[in-house]
Amino acid sequence: MYFITLTRKMGTHGSAIARRVADELQYNLYDTEAIENTARELGFLDDVRQIDEKAPSVVQRLFSHQPEVYLDRLHAVIYELASRGNALFLGRGSHILLRDLTCALHIRVTASLETRVRSLMERGFDREVAIRALQKSDHEREAFIKFAFGRAWDAPELYDLVLNMDNLSVALAADTVVHLARTEEIQARSADAMKSLAMLGLARRAEASLIEAGFSSAALSVTVTEPGRVRVAGAVATDSTRLKAETVLKGVKGVESVDNALQVMAFSAVHPMEG
Repeated sequence: MYFITLTRKMGTHGSAIARRVADELQYNLYDTEAIENTARELGFLDDVRQIDEKAPSVVQRLFSHQPEVYLDRLHAVIYELASRGNALFLGRGSHILLRDLTCALHIRVTASLETRVRSLMERGFDREVAIRALQKSDHEREAFIKFAFGRAWDAPELYDLVLNMDNLSVALAADTVVHLARTEEIQARSADAMKSLAMLGLARRAEASLIEAGFSSAALSVTVTEPGRVRVAGAVATDSTRLKAETVLKGVKGVESVDNALQVMAFSAVHPMEG
């Protein structure tokens, strides 16, 4: 199983590069439409649309746990798609979510502002409108990665290859990625990641369900110790809250058993449930 993640700035023809690479390698291409289709299958479509490569507002983050739920469910969708086989992911933080999988190759596509402006003007944008659109897109994507992962969007250590499109054609950029993906060194990094991806996706779904039920993510730790087996640890105020967490987890699709390691402690010593 192999994965490619492609992160691009607006106006760099990143989507066109992704399509050519996926076609050449016969990989599934997971863009916005494909991700939303899978989110619909999992019942997460509205949540995923709420966080479409944009960070939530300060008000949302201060007064609601919903952004955490949206993010967990987006991550669950990415892991679900990755578990289905060879794939190319376009954006959505996939380069960080799949960073620890040795069989993943991470590409960033960039270009100078002038090149990007010309690209948009060729599509009919007025110059000033193009500049504003690019600035808005850059700000939203950078803020999303910062919110979701606490990382800088353009940090070079997150990528295996950075393509500067100032002097590259779409065809040459795509051929470069395909050549790299087919090298023996990259092929040798492949591993059977199916099991770990399924477990990561289940952990995210379980965590989102607990947050939505009113539990604080700061007070609980959710892990999947083996396929279908969820372990929850941390501190709660009452026995009934401890049992409620277990009930919530048992209702999550894919959970077969729950290892409830929650400790009942004095109310003032733990984070209470919200609401």
